[in-house]
Amino acid sequence: MSQLDLARLQFAMTSIYHFLFVPVTIGLGFLTALLQTGWHRTGRPELLQLTRFFGTLLVIGIAVGVVTGLVQEFQFGMDWSAYSRTVGDVFGAPLAMEGLAAFFLESTFLGLWLFGWDRLPPRVHLATIWLVAVGGALSAAFIMAANSWMQHPVGYTVDPATGRPQLNDVWKLFTNPVFLRGYLHVILASLVTGALVMLAVSAWQLRKGSAPLAFHATARLALVVLVPVILAAMLVGSELGVTEGKYQPMKIAGAEAQWDTCQPCSFSLFQISGGKNDMTPTQIIAVPHLLSLLATNHWNGQVLGLNAVQAQYEQQYGPGNYIPNIFIQYWSMRVMAYLAVVVLLIGLWGLWLLWRKRLSGAHRFHRVAVWAVVLPFLMNTAGWLLTENGRQPWIVQGLQLTADGVSPSVSTATVATSLVVFLLLYAALAVVALVLLTRYARKELPPPPAADTPIPALTY
Repeated sequence: MSQLDLARLQFAMTSIYHFLFVPVTIGLGFLTALLQTGWHRTGRPELLQLTRFFGTLLVIGIAVGVVTGLVQEFQFGMDWSAYSRTVGDVFGAPLAMEGLAAFFLESTFLGLWLFGWDRLPPRVHLATIWLVAVGGALSAAFIMAANSWMQHPVGYTVDPATGRPQLNDVWKLFTNPVFLRGYLHVILASLVTGALVMLAVSAWQLRKGSAPLAFHATARLALVVLVPVILAAMLVGSELGVTEGKYQPMKIAGAEAQWDTCQPCSFSLFQISGGKNDMTPTQIIAVPHLLSLLATNHWNGQVLGLNAVQAQYEQQYGPGNYIPNIFIQYWSMRVMAYLAVVVLLIGLWGLWLLWRKRLSGAHRFHRVAVWAVVLPFLMNTAGWLLTENGRQPWIVQGLQLTADGVSPSVSTATVATSLVVFLLLYAALAVVALVLLTRYARKELPPPPAADTPIPALTY
């Protein structure tokens, strides 16, 4: 493998691993804040227990997310220095905002929340967990602004002396249409992830018979959040496809392996072949007009084919292959969409049991809900692959090719060695994270503190 191949593999590995924990911390942060708000308003002791219980899982997720984020930044600087030199004047601004504002906010108030239980006034302490949740969401906003600029560059001029883009309108970073819908989609996906994690833990505890009244409350909260949020995520995801169809037509054509321009366009639920050497895929169960709706919001909308966009890019940017990996593009889109339907069905099943007052004793549902915890991680990974693979071969759409972004002074052997080191490190970290999360998720709720006694800091 070349240096470029290894650098791309390393970026994919570190980014996917890091993104496993980001949605958990954002989603669980908001749900934990809701639990503490309920305790603050009602004084019910079980809500205090549940706040501290799920707060422990939140802190573990944040800790692992911070570690994996640092490794990702290290490999970014090592493997992609040419990219950093070229677009650092633009890309550095949202990253600096993320570090100085969002991450600082999140980490500071997380510490106050952990150790301020018996030291801060109740309202102030409640505000700290909400600020932790807001800090996580803001952190994602700045990162998504930077990534959306890579998908659709806006708010910049090119320095005639250096040929490098320079940011001249920071506001456009946050009004970028790709950012607006992409960020909302990430927040909704994070709430889905947090709700499914809470539902899985609650279902396991209900099946075990541990604190049924308490974990019935968190299962109910998870279901009430899950169903409307997954529906909203599916809608926003569809609208994001329309936006990307406008600014990145190659990405949308690749998601359907659509080689020729069509109008109207069908969407295949399954197909055979359709890769770069096969332009005549066999569509299985093609749904008429559905691709036109997803890509254009019009019943008879036109979708440019891969060949047409390739010809357009060759004329605009010069000779080259501008078609991404079609297999990854096609199936990542379907994994994300199909699993979203499965999650919706599980959520509706749970709401039906809740309405029938049979949720606590529905052991079949409990087993399904426990295993459903893997679904959001598969969905999030598939969505990341769809977004990042669909941009290839660009590292910044229309401005810089991925092949031109690698570090010229780093050898193939160095990248390969670091890849092996990161792989071993992440394997060890995965074991630690899995053991810690499952250990604390299976613990029984501790007894509530006695009335009128200080609530101790959260310890592990």
